[in-house]
Amino acid sequence: MGLNQNYKLNTIQWYPGHIAKAEKNLKEQLKLVDVVLEVRDARIPLATNHPQIPEWVGNKARILVLNRLDMISPQVRQMWTNWFKQEGEIPYFTNAQHGDGVAAVLKAAQDAGISLNERRKSRGMLPRPVRAVVIGFPNVGKSALINRVLKKRVVESAARPGVTRQLRWVRISQELELLDAPGVIPLKLDDQDAALKLAICDDIGEASYDNQLVAAALVDLLNYLEAVHSKVLPKTSLQTRYELDATPYAGDEYLHALAEHKYTGDVERTARKLLTDYRKGLLGNIPLELPPNW
Repeated sequence: MGLNQNYKLNTIQWYPGHIAKAEKNLKEQLKLVDVVLEVRDARIPLATNHPQIPEWVGNKARILVLNRLDMISPQVRQMWTNWFKQEGEIPYFTNAQHGDGVAAVLKAAQDAGISLNERRKSRGMLPRPVRAVVIGFPNVGKSALINRVLKKRVVESAARPGVTRQLRWVRISQELELLDAPGVIPLKLDDQDAALKLAICDDIGEASYDNQLVAAALVDLLNYLEAVHSKVLPKTSLQTRYELDATPYAGDEYLHALAEHKYTGDVERTARKLLTDYRKGLLGNIPLELPPNW
């Protein structure tokens, strides 16, 4: 769905140096692995899919992980499961912070290695553990997933891209080794709708954007989704939270009205509050995307 076309094409600005470095690091990591665990955000499974993923991953086995299961309803989860199956993919839903769904992801990674070791055996080589890496956009939960797998906080879970250090393999089982450094997907996107959703969900890493523009986009998106998909979304989420109905307003107008209503006219503070409340789930379990043609 197209967001308000008034948003300028340069709403989100990336830093080219970070993008180039991330791509170089990712390619080096992918050279070393057999299986790729691609983590996306369950609220925005399409916006957290970079168009260059197939090119980067090549012919390696790829397992699709939709994290933040706790931030969507069971009904929306089922809709995405059905849609991805139609697309020929099996999504694995996780709540990495609490460990939900992680065992199934590890089993899928180990199973992906069976064919690898059959090929090795046919060439007269000994079997070896399958090597896997966790990749995804910044802040989608890669480090939380790795921490959960390792049962202890080996990886710093932080909003900033990680500290450079030696790559290290951690043996998870007899059949599986995991690279303990998550792969961060280079982020520049030409699709500004997807970029706005990444900014709303705080999955965007080192980029600069205007909180007020992004918060206004969130309001427009919530108004649209509540109107079009009322059966699967919480109704009047903004009115319930802030005691001010958003439906008569465009996003930027609502931001100003809410600032006057609750935050002494401070529009920037209002924008930050809206974004923080959404990111913490305080507006309800609200996906920003539903399957296409649903």
